[in-house]
Amino acid sequence: MEIARAAAALFVRRGLRATRAEDIAQAAGIAPRTFYRYFASKEEAVAPLYAAGAQRWTQAVREAPASLSVLEALRHAVSETLTPGFGVSASAWEWVRTLIRLADASPALRKVWAEVCQAEEGALAEILAHRLTTYATRDNVSQPDPARDADSASNPDPGPAAPAPVPPRLRFAAAVAGAAIRVAVESWAATTEPPTGANGPATLALRNLDALAHFTWEEAD
Repeated sequence: MEIARAAAALFVRRGLRATRAEDIAQAAGIAPRTFYRYFASKEEAVAPLYAAGAQRWTQAVREAPASLSVLEALRHAVSETLTPGFGVSASAWEWVRTLIRLADASPALRKVWAEVCQAEEGALAEILAHRLTTYATRDNVSQPDPARDADSASNPDPGPAAPAPVPPRLRFAAAVAGAAIRVAVESWAATTEPPTGANGPATLALRNLDALAHFTWEEAD
């Protein structure tokens, strides 16, 4: 992460074109060959920062209170992670703005940003499936089942089962939710608006998530 921070600082201060991989290595206190051991290009050096921001949001969805619906969990995560003061300062959001703008202007950096977003979209789909499955299971096993208990006694638990494939409908929902956040951040970054208020990334993201207001999360019986 130190290399990523050094790269971001140079990109923000000097610009992407004027920054070399060797400059990043020097700023991070490492040899150029060490830099290339971890990253194939200078643009890839900021991927951990992009990923850290995306992971904060998906983790907030995972940790949202169990009493919340899936959409409420998504909105809760937006409020927790896209509002300055919840782990990311207002000044850090200005770095975010610059890095997003740089990605918009550089095909190589845009590719890094897109790959991070796609990876987190997959992670979010698994989190949504886990929330639905976990809370459905919790409700369904509240009553004792003698037949099931007897079968369990005669057939010891073989260990945790492999996670079930994520249904296409949840992959679609995760794609929509991920796009809602990405477009909100990109739209805000293209402006000079502060990171709070009616045109801040959190407000824009909450507005975008309204696209899922009538989505049916559970499969019909």
